[in-house]
Parts: sequence; C-alpha cells; structure tokens
Amino acid sequence: MARVVKVFRTLRNHWKKSTFAVCVFSYGGYWLYGKHCDSVLRREACLLAREFGRQQIAPQERLRKATVILNPAACSGKANNLFEKNAAPILHLAGVEITIVKTDYEGQAKKLIELMEQTDMLIVAGGDGTLQEVITGLLRRPDQDTFSNTPIGFIPLGSHNSLSPSLHLLSDNKVKDITSATLSILKGETVPLDVLQIKGEKEQPVFALMGLRWGAFRDVAATISKYWYLGPLKTNAAHWFSTLREWPLVRDVSVSYLAPNLRPPDQPPQKHPRPNLLYRIIRRLKNYWSPPLEEPPKEEEPEQWEEQQLSTLELFIQTHNKNPVERRVNDSLMICAEPNDFSVGEFITVGNKKEEDPTLFTKNSTKLEASACQLHLPEGAGGFYNIDNEEYEAMPVEVRLLPRKLRFFISAERREQLLSQMQ
Repeated sequence: MARVVKVFRTLRNHWKKSTFAVCVFSYGGYWLYGKHCDSVLRREACLLAREFGRQQIAPQERLRKATVILNPAACSGKANNLFEKNAAPILHLAGVEITIVKTDYEGQAKKLIELMEQTDMLIVAGGDGTLQEVITGLLRRPDQDTFSNTPIGFIPLGSHNSLSPSLHLLSDNKVKDITSATLSILKGETVPLDVLQIKGEKEQPVFALMGLRWGAFRDVAATISKYWYLGPLKTNAAHWFSTLREWPLVRDVSVSYLAPNLRPPDQPPQKHPRPNLLYRIIRRLKNYWSPPLEEPPKEEEPEQWEEQQLSTLELFIQTHNKNPVERRVNDSLMICAEPNDFSVGEFITVGNKKEEDPTLFTKNSTKLEASACQLHLPEGAGGFYNIDNEEYEAMPVEVRLLPRKLRFFISAERREQLLSQMQ
C-alpha cells in the first residue's frame, strides 16, 4: 500500500510530466489501434479475394488482364504506397494479371491511354485529375467505339474523388475505401455512366464525368487553401475577403441549348443465331445477281437551338452520374445557374455548403435540361472553369452529352442504397 501511495505522490509532484506522458501514451495507443484495424481490414479483403482466385477456369480460358493507370503523386505522394499495400495484393490473390503503368507528369495519362493495347478491364488508381485524363485519352482514340466497351474500375487515391460516392460506400477510413473499391472490381457488377464532351473553338475535346463549373463560388474555392492558418474559419474568411475585393460577383453569360432526347429502353444486347450454310449461299448469290439498290441519304433536320441570357453567381453544367442507377425519361445534362441577388451573408452561407457538395444548388436557381449547350462568354470575361475539379481557362465552349458512354464497376451495396433512396 505504501508503494501505491508513493507512486501517486510522485505523479502529483510531477503533474506536468505526468500529463505529457498520458497524452503521449494515449496518442500512441490510438495510433497503434488504428494500424491494427487497418491490418484487419486488409486481411478480410484478402480472404475474400482468395476465394475469387480459387475459382476454376476451363483449359482454353485465360486469366483476366487488367491495366492499372497509377498516379504516384496523388494524395500528396502517398498513392503508390497506398496502392501497393491495399489494392495490389487483392488483385494478385484474385488471379488477375495486372500491368501497372505509372504516370510521371501531368497529362501523361492521356498519351499512355492512346497507346494502350486491348485489355479486359481498365483500373484508374488516383483522383479526379487522373480519371479525367484517362477518359479523355480513351475517347480521343480513333477506335474509341471499341475501347469504350472496356469496363473501368476506380480506386480512390486522390485528394478529390468526386465519382467515388456514386460507385462505392464511403467511410472515414482510407484503407476501407480502397479495399472495398478493389473488391467491387472483382465482383464485376457495372453501371453505365454519361460523359460530357467539352470542345473549344480550337482545342481538342476534353471529356468529363461530373461537370463543368464556372463562377464566383468556384473562384473562391480555389483560394481557400491560402487561409490554412485560420483553421475551421478559412472557408468563411475566403468568401468574406472575396466580397471585400469585389461585390457583387455576378457573371453574365449567353447559353444556347438543345432539347433533351428521349432515353431508349435498357435492353441487353442480343446475339442472333447464325443462319445455316445453304441459306447464306443463296443470299450471297441473290445479292450478286441482283444487288440491292442504295437508298438516298436522308436529309438531317437542322438542330433547333434555343438561347437564354443568364446573370448568375455560378453556372454548373453537370451529368446525372451522382445517382447512376436512377431511371430517367430523358438522356440529358443539367444546366444550373444560381440567382444573382444574394446578400453577403447568404453568399458566405451557401459557399460553406458548396465546399462540402459543389453540386448543391439553392431553390431559386435556374435549371435547364438539355442534350447539348453552348456557352458564349462576354468580351473580357476571364477566369477559369473547373472540369471534374481540374482547372481550365474559360472560353466559349460547346458541351454535348454522350449518354451511357462508359461502364464503371459499382459495388452491389452502393447500388442497393441508391435504389432505396429513390423509393
């Protein structure tokens, strides 16, 4: 008992050192517990992947091939380590023959995809920038009709992963997000996604999965990191300081758009049986002696463009990929424009919400549904666009929807969750 009293007396006499030691040991224990939880998650994912690897294949069947486009610079240079520890073992245990292609500089993924050979699946390991470069390079290829049928998997390793909530169940644990995304690739369930083709007057087209953003909220969001020293107040400070420099922050733009197209029914591709040999011989002889007459080319009806003048704080042209399993009547993109009568307080409040979800718009915003649109900026209007969180110089552009152009792997749990939200 005397020894216990002596220990407590020592702790009381050296209370500063004792407090510091408790803090250090508490943090160390929390850190070790987090590492243990990550190891458990990796082990569970590897056990599931091993079941895929033990499945038998026919003698004439070959292993599935996957090409991985990895951006090592994503997540502040941690992406390569995250992939090697959390995703690569799962793919190897599942028996997938992977080819890892690492990018060395910005824009290289576009060039690599243009040289890529045919593969069973394409895996993008990075963030929004890597994903946008990959789909741009893919859809710029001359044989893009063939390559666009290749299923694509997305492993979120970047600081911004805008598409990830549409495909996977997200958590606060990076390891869990990576392992669940990799397992969804192995399970093979896919969903079609719309793509936006964005073309300037002289530039090659750029392709996007989420949308194009232009306006005051975008400009302020690009400066928030400068106020890091203000901690949780940095978002409010960035919006408030922007109003001190200039107010109101209204942009004028002319938007021309085409009406949306009706969405054709979802029908699985049907492979018709091949006719017998005698029928094929008779058909060839008939076509040889009396070839069919060529039909005159049909005259295409001119596109009916409608024009609208908008005065807005922010314009956002977006796809419906936020909920890719939703059944819609039309194949369309959404043109959303915020009103121009915000007060300074409303501007700061809405800006805070948009920092968490850029696709969020107020009730009084203008919303147009279209299959294509053209943006005509006034002379002297500078600034930048955000195209899938990548910065591009603002200029007059034409945006066209490519409905259900690419297929992405989606987790079955996330699909069920999205379907339940619609009910």
